[in-house]
Amino acid sequence: MIIVLFGPMGCGKTTVGRILAARLGCRFYDADDYHSEANKQKMAAGVPLDDTDRKLWLKTLRQIIQQHVDEKADMILACSALKRKYRCLLGIDHDRIHGVYLKGSSELLWKRIAARSHEYMAPGLLQSQLETFEEPENGLTIGIEDSPLEICLTIEKQLVR
Repeated sequence: MIIVLFGPMGCGKTTVGRILAARLGCRFYDADDYHSEANKQKMAAGVPLDDTDRKLWLKTLRQIIQQHVDEKADMILACSALKRKYRCLLGIDHDRIHGVYLKGSSELLWKRIAARSHEYMAPGLLQSQLETFEEPENGLTIGIEDSPLEICLTIEKQLVR
């Protein structure tokens, strides 16, 4: 099973992804690890990425996913995947590649962002991500009010057969 956890910064993608991967005994990938140095510098300066900035990054992530599809290997990917077209590029089809939207109120996301530090994600980028984000039309949507473990248990109950 391949699961892509997505949503704006602060929704818990990395935390939930690491726990879920450990529980399912599969590999975890954090999309942030695959940004170019130029993208990291841009975000650190508080400048949002555009489609051009994300293009190579998304293609790289798609290659990782495709490798796992080809090898019939399970994996979890944490990726903002803010737009529908990004999720399509990643191959989310809710059959082989499952999308899980970690949804939270802007107030909760801001609270979480204020309580953490990130190597290059300037807190002000959250507003841009919220403005860019396109709600998914299908797949699994899970509220982020529960603990990361409870979120993982919900994902397992819904997707793992």
